[in-house]
Amino acid sequence: MTATTLTSTQGAGRAGDKVFSGAALAAGCLILAVLFGVALFLVVQAVPALTAPADKIQGGQGFFAYIWPIVIGTLFAAVIALVIATPIAIGVALFISHFAPRGLASGLGYVVDLLAAIPSVVYGAWGAAFLAKEISPAYGWLAANMGWLPIFEGPASTTGKTILTAGIVLAVMVLPIITSLSREIFLQTPKLHEEAALALGATRWEMIKMAVLPFARPGIISAIMLGLGRALGETMAVALVLSSGALTASLIQSGNQTIAAEIALNFPEASGLKVSTLIAAGLVLFVITLAVNMIARWVITRHKDFSGAN
Repeated sequence: MTATTLTSTQGAGRAGDKVFSGAALAAGCLILAVLFGVALFLVVQAVPALTAPADKIQGGQGFFAYIWPIVIGTLFAAVIALVIATPIAIGVALFISHFAPRGLASGLGYVVDLLAAIPSVVYGAWGAAFLAKEISPAYGWLAANMGWLPIFEGPASTTGKTILTAGIVLAVMVLPIITSLSREIFLQTPKLHEEAALALGATRWEMIKMAVLPFARPGIISAIMLGLGRALGETMAVALVLSSGALTASLIQSGNQTIAAEIALNFPEASGLKVSTLIAAGLVLFVITLAVNMIARWVITRHKDFSGAN
């Protein structure tokens, strides 16, 4: 290769680097611009609802009295989903990555990934047509035998369309997200760490506890937070499953509502100040989601020295 050819090749390489660097920078700036544009739109459109007289807002007590029960309902549903889905997802991910035979692990992984592709309206229809009807007798038993707990206080819903049913449906929806990400993180655990633990006499479970889980902890947190984001913003499934109503501490009574479902159910017929009220509710959900992601990033940063996050 002559000096002229080598020089031209290096020049083309530098030009390619500059193009790629510029494209990556533009993509990053575009994401920030879109995020800023969405936030600006929500704030501008929400101002009329935030500044309107209290008696003009639904309920007649002002925007914050209107929104806080819906925020609590949203958090109820999301927390129920994570409490149910997280241990199951981590267990399935560990089975696929460290216990199942290779052939079974591959097939099971495809099935889990397929669950994530099912539309949310299908989950909602399943929850409304099948799960709610089948689980309502269990709610009656909980009210009769554990009604002394506020979360199981009766009378139980006869339709089964409660916040607990909505949380179970959301758990099924976020399960493949947490499972898939956790499985990939578990597979990235350095083999030397696993072999060293086994060589020291650790059992399979002790090896996982000492080597795999500490390495994967930030990745698991990231997976859970992504699942939480899906649960917070889910609309159609909750709208189909939940019989909305006033805020109640009982998980087996009809009532409660989520922000996303509130917007979806009321926006088509809204006008004037009602539109601003619903957009302001969307702004609250936007802030909650942003706060969740910032907390997740902070947790990951704290444990990045020994983790699958880096």
